[in-house]
Amino acid sequence: MIENELSKQVLDICFTIHREMGPGLFETVYEEILCHELEESGLIYHRQQPILVYWKERKMDVGFLADVIVENKLIVELKSVKTLAPVHKKQLLTYLKLTNLKLGLLINFNEDLLKKGIKRVVNRL
Repeated sequence: MIENELSKQVLDICFTIHREMGPGLFETVYEEILCHELEESGLIYHRQQPILVYWKERKMDVGFLADVIVENKLIVELKSVKTLAPVHKKQLLTYLKLTNLKLGLLINFNEDLLKKGIKRVVNRL
């Protein structure tokens, strides 16, 4: 499955979750439900996946955790905040660069209309 098809499937799941649960829950609740739905859909995912950082070919002891990586092709970063900040998009782009993945979704569930809280972030597309 290519990235765009995968992102559509993930977004459909997120819209369903938002329709049922609405805004206002903690990010971890949305993450738990999303992972359950991904599993039900038969998609392979990794939750709280470590993203390593290398400097001059040396692995650093610090790194990042991606909320969800789906099918080793799509990073999904979940938020439940009043407003997405520019740093959220930059953070996701950094994750994409470090993992050499091409597409990420930044999803803020704390919106009355979920479509207002969705940002697509691309790396070298």
